[in-house]
Amino acid sequence: MEARRDAKELVAQMTLEEKASLCSGLNFWQLKGIKRLHLQPIMVTDGPHGLRKQAGAADHLGISQSVPATCFPTACATACSFDRELLAEIGGAMAEECLQEDVAVILGPGVNIKRSPLCGRNFEYFSEDPLLAGELAAALIAGVQEKGIGTSLKHYAANNQESRRMVIDVIADDRALREIYLRAFEIAVRKAQPWTVMCSYNRINGTYASDNRWLLTQVLREDWGFEGLVVTDWGAMNDRVEAVKAGLDLEMPGGGGGNDAKIVAAVQSGALKEEAVDGLAIRVADLILKAQAARQPGYRYDAEGHHALARKAAAQSCVLLKNEGGVLPLKPGAKAAIIGGFAKAPRYQGTGSSKIRPSRLDSPYEELAKLGFEVAYAEGYRGFEPDDALVAQAVEVAKSADVAIVYAGLPDAYESEGFDRTAMDIPASHAQLIRAVARANPNTVVVLLLGSPVVTDWAKDVQGLLVAYLGGQAAGGGVADVLSGAVCPGGKLAESWPLALADNPSYHHFPGGSKTVEYRESLFVGYRYYDAAAKAVAWPFGYGLSYTSFAYSDMAAEGYEVSFAVENTGPVEGAETAQVYVGLPGSTIIRPKKWLAGFEKVRLAPGERKTVRIGLTGEAFRYFNAAAGGWRVEGGTYTVFAGSSANDLPLTATVEVSGDGDEALLSAQSGLGYMNVTGNRFGEADFAALYGRPLPPSEPLPGEPRTVNTALGDVKDTVIGGLILAGARKQAEKALGGSAERDGAAAAMMEAALLEMPLRGLAIWGGGSLPPDFPELMVDALNGNPLSRAFATAKLMYRLARFRGKKKA
Repeated sequence: MEARRDAKELVAQMTLEEKASLCSGLNFWQLKGIKRLHLQPIMVTDGPHGLRKQAGAADHLGISQSVPATCFPTACATACSFDRELLAEIGGAMAEECLQEDVAVILGPGVNIKRSPLCGRNFEYFSEDPLLAGELAAALIAGVQEKGIGTSLKHYAANNQESRRMVIDVIADDRALREIYLRAFEIAVRKAQPWTVMCSYNRINGTYASDNRWLLTQVLREDWGFEGLVVTDWGAMNDRVEAVKAGLDLEMPGGGGGNDAKIVAAVQSGALKEEAVDGLAIRVADLILKAQAARQPGYRYDAEGHHALARKAAAQSCVLLKNEGGVLPLKPGAKAAIIGGFAKAPRYQGTGSSKIRPSRLDSPYEELAKLGFEVAYAEGYRGFEPDDALVAQAVEVAKSADVAIVYAGLPDAYESEGFDRTAMDIPASHAQLIRAVARANPNTVVVLLLGSPVVTDWAKDVQGLLVAYLGGQAAGGGVADVLSGAVCPGGKLAESWPLALADNPSYHHFPGGSKTVEYRESLFVGYRYYDAAAKAVAWPFGYGLSYTSFAYSDMAAEGYEVSFAVENTGPVEGAETAQVYVGLPGSTIIRPKKWLAGFEKVRLAPGERKTVRIGLTGEAFRYFNAAAGGWRVEGGTYTVFAGSSANDLPLTATVEVSGDGDEALLSAQSGLGYMNVTGNRFGEADFAALYGRPLPPSEPLPGEPRTVNTALGDVKDTVIGGLILAGARKQAEKALGGSAERDGAAAAMMEAALLEMPLRGLAIWGGGSLPPDFPELMVDALNGNPLSRAFATAKLMYRLARFRGKKKA
């Protein structure tokens, strides 16, 4: 390792042009260096559940091939472990793989809240609860960074859908933002100080994240004390000069230097202070210096050890939802019918920028066979619609077995980065197979491989239900360990599973209009809503069964510390996640009935009893008071609950908390419908009062001019828009390269990316084949009267021809 130099001293030696140059990438994955100052380029690559370092052609959608790496379970799975130590261990392993591949920063974790089960990228995120998401993210970040590799906490902020993610304006009230959507970021920043934070594509209350000084400077740096660098999501830069003023340090990927020149020109004209550019350059230089100091040439990680860790993580992340008649664990030597295409070709990760090329891949079928069970296989389904012949074959195999295990869930084409789901159902081919097999064999167990909740109305017909989520490359072995009893299941759901999509609080306002999405449900996300509305769910937040049993007793509260006993009253060793919730009966302000305030994973031998102690800081009782301009505490007698899930809390205690009385400033809101939540139709007037300002239109106004932030899909029916889209589709076809995924998730993702890309993204998409001012020229060609549009179109084509001519020369 080389000695660390001082970034301020280096920047003091730079010209304005050199400082500006550091503020954008060299290419898709590398930061620029400055050769004369011995500042070397460094590489950043995608995560968040493993290393995706591209070996050849670069893209940020996970299409091009990458080097082999360990594909750990995705965040939707590891969140169910509720295990900080496990997340830190995974982080350390990912850092080791970065060291081998000379990668300085891995882009993750993602802590966006699961507002709706339909978000196509939910598999990359931890939870609907900000405390759980923040705690696990902090653990992962610490595990990575203690080995000298940086992380990028993302996507900051309020990026809770894929639909129109690059242009949508999130309309959310102050309390919802602070208490729900920013809280996980705050916890991770305060506890672990990620080297970088990645800003999202979307607007927040009218301002793009990249230009949002309130978000990037006031909240992130001034309120939370963030010390690192803010980087854009790939292509998320809106206005480079405004972004400098906002505190956005690094634009990725490299954009050909056009925005660097804008920074220089703004300083020279007096529109921008050079000191602001100095701050950005210092933070970028500091990141590069940290990375250079941590390099370990020749480092090699233990691939077998990492695969074993991935298997352990997959097993500890499984959630047992149903186990009637003790159908699990499987009896030794049992004859098992292994049914479903996922049993031999498992779904183990999502599609998009997080897609990893696994170092190896376990087969669920083969792993069960290795554990000594007599197994027979039937495919059961092929595609999305039922195949009667395959179902009939599966039924025959199931009839002759002691137990039938059906592997089902969501195929790649159902959920992916780039687009959202439109329904919560598994494919008809999977659902029909489950029902048919359950009729043929009373001992039927379903293993679900998916990234987000689904309707489980068929669960009443089966004896066992195990959710493995997307468990990574070793999920086949990890699930086999749980089914066999080698591992006692201890996972708990990190999100609520509603009975039906229409029950979800965001149902009427997801994914919103073409311009805005209103977060009408405000604070009432996930279990906070189902609890307040007394809405039954299929499977509650924090729920998960075990092969053993646990008893809670002896709860006490001393000051802000609560304690209680947990005892293993069953026959085998197991782990229980004890959860603590807090609520204020009779609160005079809008609040959920209770919220998660702490959790602890306890491992117990049969008959063993341990005392769990959880300290509740003042943060457990506070709320954000926009009228007072900050966090406040409502005084009163708070109830503290403890138990095994949000719906199973046998222990209670009370804590007296002194308040500041500032809730009186919010008394004007006391008549809002939010004070008595009974359904998910949150009224416009109520939301506008909560929002505190007029609601912007969700759709374009008649005659509204196009801008560089207009989506390409919104102008696809114009002559120039159609031509550009056709050219972009050709590039996409070339990128897909005739792969087997062309008709699946990758093709759908690519099409969505094209249609929802703002016109300002064309220069990046063009890969240097378009002039930097192409978006502005295109806007001119789309607006005005027919004559002005014709003139602007001619100018556009002339400029394009000249630019390409110069490139060829």
